[in-house]
Amino acid sequence: MKLTIFFRLLIGYLIIFILVIGMSAYSIYQMAQINQVTQSILTINNRIIDSAAKLSEIIFSQVRYERKFTISKDEAFYHEFLKLKNDFDRYLNEMAAIADSPQTTVLLNNIKDSYQNYQSLIQDQLKYLRIGGRSSPPGSNRERENSTNLIIEEIEKLETYTRQNTTDKIKAVYEIGIKWRRMTIGITGAFLVFGIVISLLINRSITHPLSLLERKTEEIGIGNLKADLNLSSPPELANLAGAFNLMCNKLNELDKMKADFFSSIAHELRTPLSTIKMGASLLRQGGEGPITDGQRDILVIFEKESNRLIGLVSSLLDLAKMEAGMMPFNLEPENISPLIHQAAEEIGPLIEAKKINLEVTVTKGLPIIKIDSDRILQVLRNIIGNAVKFTPEGGQIKVKARDVDHGVEVSVADTGPGISTEDLINIFEKYQQTTAGRSTLREGTGLGLAIAKQVITHHGGKIWAESELGHGSTFIFVLPV
Repeated sequence: MKLTIFFRLLIGYLIIFILVIGMSAYSIYQMAQINQVTQSILTINNRIIDSAAKLSEIIFSQVRYERKFTISKDEAFYHEFLKLKNDFDRYLNEMAAIADSPQTTVLLNNIKDSYQNYQSLIQDQLKYLRIGGRSSPPGSNRERENSTNLIIEEIEKLETYTRQNTTDKIKAVYEIGIKWRRMTIGITGAFLVFGIVISLLINRSITHPLSLLERKTEEIGIGNLKADLNLSSPPELANLAGAFNLMCNKLNELDKMKADFFSSIAHELRTPLSTIKMGASLLRQGGEGPITDGQRDILVIFEKESNRLIGLVSSLLDLAKMEAGMMPFNLEPENISPLIHQAAEEIGPLIEAKKINLEVTVTKGLPIIKIDSDRILQVLRNIIGNAVKFTPEGGQIKVKARDVDHGVEVSVADTGPGISTEDLINIFEKYQQTTAGRSTLREGTGLGLAIAKQVITHHGGKIWAESELGHGSTFIFVLPV
């Protein structure tokens, strides 16, 4: 199934949207991890550190009340001691409830055991005092001191471990941030590359067929009417390509009809024109009796115009055969130099009449090339004839021939009015004549350059023109070795 342009763009946007969503989801996940660790520090570690500090204060306070009670036997001190015991148990239970690591639980249990041992020692002392003892039992002071020192030591261990755990969590947050930044940069780069690739692929799948359509339009503009545009996708452009091919087929049919029409007309005109020319020639020569000078001048005009029409008909027939591929070309190894000199000599009378300086420069040792001498001579006549036609009196024409890579290049440069850029595009098309820099069209059919192009193309060469208004023109063709 071939996707339309709309669905291609839609898929591209969806892919980019999914990539953006994926990147956002990853960022949200990393942010959740950071929030979780940060929340753990705030709600667990900081509370444990604060509670541990309060436990230390409670222990020191209980020791003071315990000593005061031992000395004074005042029950008020003992009640204060019991209140602090309740506070100690409450803080200890709160820490046990929020502990998030096995080590913290172990330390809390150690504190609890040590505190219970301390409470047992206090109860023993209380019983001893209440049965009449005046001071503590022998050795009990050292035991209580050791017990409180052990509690303080365990609390300090808890604080130290919790602070270290806090530092570790902060490092974990930092590492998560580093990893997040690296992954974000990497994923963003990968998504960017992937998005660009997807965009380029979609863009190419649309612009490449459009460029083919543009190229085909240019080919149609220069006369290439082959229905060879093959586009299978996207469907909209495939349908447009089909319409182009149909148009080319129709244009080919019209072009063939036109060529057949001109060929038929030219063929039908050639015989009567030849008859008219022959009749005018016989009359001018007095074959049917004497004629006056005025009549002879009229007959000369008849012959001249008949010759021009016969030349036009012949050009139409030649061009029609070339375009149809029916013109035979007799390619033989030849040197093009004699043909250049022959064409220059034939145009000699017109050169002299217009006082034009014709300069022919042929490089010695030109390679032998396979050409149809008659057709190449026809090309030289047309190009040099055009140069003479459009070069003003006293102007200059330069004909040069030289060897180039794998071929022979011939150029004809004149000092005429030049050709505009717009006219250069179509100068080799049929019936095209430029009027740039001229008040009226020169006498001609507009077929000479079209025939020249067909001949050079059938020889496997190429022909083009270089010109600028007011600076003359140069026609160049290259024939392969």
